[in-house]
Amino acid sequence: MITVTRSIKWRMAMWLLISVLGLGALLMLEAWQSSRQAAERAFDAQLAAAALTVSEAVQWRDGVPEVIIPPAALQILATSSEERVFYAVLDADGRQLSSNWPLWPVPDALQTSLGQSPDSAPLVVDQPTLHGSLRLYGREVSSAGWVDQQPVQVWVGHTLSGREQLTWALFRQAVSRFLIMVVLAGLLMALTIRYVLAPLRRLRHQLRMRDAEDMGPLEAHVPREIRELAETLDHLFARQRQGREDLLRFTADASHQLKTPLAGLQTTTELALRSDDPDHWREALGAVHDSAARTSRLASQLLSLARLRHIQGDVTQTSLELTGLVREVALDWAGREQARHHDLGLEPLPPAPVMVTAQDWALRELLGNLIDNALHYTPAGSRISLMVNREGKDVCLAVLDDGPGVAPEALERLCRPFERAGRQDTEGSGLGLAIVETIAQRLGGRVRVTNLQPHGLQVALWLPEVRLSGAGLPEKRGLPGDSSARTEV
Repeated sequence: MITVTRSIKWRMAMWLLISVLGLGALLMLEAWQSSRQAAERAFDAQLAAAALTVSEAVQWRDGVPEVIIPPAALQILATSSEERVFYAVLDADGRQLSSNWPLWPVPDALQTSLGQSPDSAPLVVDQPTLHGSLRLYGREVSSAGWVDQQPVQVWVGHTLSGREQLTWALFRQAVSRFLIMVVLAGLLMALTIRYVLAPLRRLRHQLRMRDAEDMGPLEAHVPREIRELAETLDHLFARQRQGREDLLRFTADASHQLKTPLAGLQTTTELALRSDDPDHWREALGAVHDSAARTSRLASQLLSLARLRHIQGDVTQTSLELTGLVREVALDWAGREQARHHDLGLEPLPPAPVMVTAQDWALRELLGNLIDNALHYTPAGSRISLMVNREGKDVCLAVLDDGPGVAPEALERLCRPFERAGRQDTEGSGLGLAIVETIAQRLGGRVRVTNLQPHGLQVALWLPEVRLSGAGLPEKRGLPGDSSARTEV
């Protein structure tokens, strides 16, 4: 049963989308960090420039420092976001020389940190204030007076709205470029998927347009990745072609096999109808009866073979004790009319139970066909034996006879339907071994036909043995007669 799942195109698109989203999340995180750092660098550079301008405005008059903040210092910090700008100039004692921080002096900790910074390195910090978070930039410079040089601390700062606006502006530009790239990548991805799946569409179209009777090889140019699929389809077509040929040949052979006895019946009845002698009628009825029996047996074998070859689904199999079943089948056939002129017996059977996984009716059908085949193709008085042996992990079930055997070149063909190894002097149909091989295949076993020396034939079946613990072994069923010598039944 075919279960329909999501298409390959959908799977490829989903995996590519997941990959793009994952990569996009990393890129957006990196873009946000880059935008933020760029905004920080830009505004910190403005703060440094403003602080330098303010420091240059410090002058000393009569030993008293004076600070006249030039408008250019504040214009440097002016942006479109209308941020609030603050500044303060402190002397060495921390007194404000000039400031627009009337309500908030520079914290002593920041002044101390700036004074202790090596090589007069500037200090840049974010500081919470009554006016919100500020970005502060401080530097200490030496202001030259008439008598000496006094260090002066210059602090400038502004609110963070401009930084945030610049960060978001830069981030939006990065997102816009990314979205454009995603759209273009999606279009390229759709075209790529369509191009990649084009061979599958051509192969599907070729299969749909293929005639139902066309079992020839595919003629398609396919990529290396789907070459195995095309080769598998070719192999399937080859098997279907072989199966159709086998079916046609089987039907023709079956028709021929059924037509021959029916023609004989028609001839016999026509001759009987032309005669007025009751003895002729009786003789004709006997011939009709024998022919009908042979035809019925042939039809039964045809039905069994067809059923075995076309049965569908899993068939329940159970563990069976083989030696008891073999004794039962041998005893049943020994009492039949067909075996009256043959020596049917059992070779020494294993003393312990032999377990196999199979169906009871299948094994009986298999043994019945082997025995019936031996009875038909061996002369009266021939010896026929049933044998069960363990061979490693397998069990060998064999039927042996001391008949004439078959030609070596015909051994491989014996399991084909209607194959009689050139024997036309018997009433066999040539279906027995075909049924045996079909059953063996269904049971997971193998069949081999070999000639015996100096004469005779052996048909052996190997099946996997089921190993059970001592507590799990069933009792041997069937008949007495286990011994080291052949048992006559």
